[in-house]
Amino acid sequence: MEKTLLWGIEVIKAIQTIENPVLTVIMKGITSLGSEFAYLAIIPLVYWCVDEKKGVRLGVTLLLSAWLNSVLKAVWKQPRPYELDPSVGRALEKSYGLPSGHAQGSLTFWGLVGSWVTAPSGLILAIALPLLIGFTRLYLGVHFPTDVLAGWLLGGGVLVVYFFLGDRLVWVLSAANIRIRLLTIVAVAFLMNALHPEDTSLGGVFFGMGAGYLLMQAKFPFLARLGADGQTARPTTLALRYLLGLAVSAALYLGLKKVFPGETSSSYALFRFLRYGLVGAWVSAGAPWVFIRLKLAGLPQG
Repeated sequence: MEKTLLWGIEVIKAIQTIENPVLTVIMKGITSLGSEFAYLAIIPLVYWCVDEKKGVRLGVTLLLSAWLNSVLKAVWKQPRPYELDPSVGRALEKSYGLPSGHAQGSLTFWGLVGSWVTAPSGLILAIALPLLIGFTRLYLGVHFPTDVLAGWLLGGGVLVVYFFLGDRLVWVLSAANIRIRLLTIVAVAFLMNALHPEDTSLGGVFFGMGAGYLLMQAKFPFLARLGADGQTARPTTLALRYLLGLAVSAALYLGLKKVFPGETSSSYALFRFLRYGLVGAWVSAGAPWVFIRLKLAGLPQG
């Protein structure tokens, strides 16, 4: 393994021979498309303004992929390249390196989004963007080539499972009553936290988004494509939805972080679960309910 990591550092140094300040800014911009903040912005856009079913599928798939990545990082505990050779560091990360979360997440996320888009744009999203994001991780010196490759392999595996089993799982859950579906969400969230208690955020979002989606379907079935008049929503209506929804999401995400106990508190894990759970519930249920009340969306007719 040591020889592989040393070889990886040499690859990074070779890539960094093209380095210049402008290119570094561009690389950091591209790498941000595989970050948590990008997903927090794009998933609500799909859910509120394009297709709520695709939005929840995208969110759940990405969450499970991110959880798998986080677990494997904790198991392997591999250092970042700049921890072995500080000269290659162009950015800093808090977690371990293997597998690359940006590589895995970008292939999972953009691969799924790309499958919904007509070619060739879909192919660019599904293939070119994950490749570019993976390359930026090498350029910035935050991952070894083997980290990026492992991330792509895992992301590809998640997509294979989704495309082969996703529809079947949705059909099975749709056939069950709401109590069974809620218990399934609770059980999955519990397992996510039990198997990886170091980070309860992903389990929190999963629980909040899943439970909120069930509530929305049962009490006020929101259809992203419709406006309050039952017709296709206007672009201005969609923009207002998105801006309002995102503003509240940011307030919850950042505001609750300020008021909830910090990392030194013994109750930090619980409140982290609650904070992310509330964000997930707002996206899947709270925002659609507000949109309907404000006449930015309507209930299905008939």
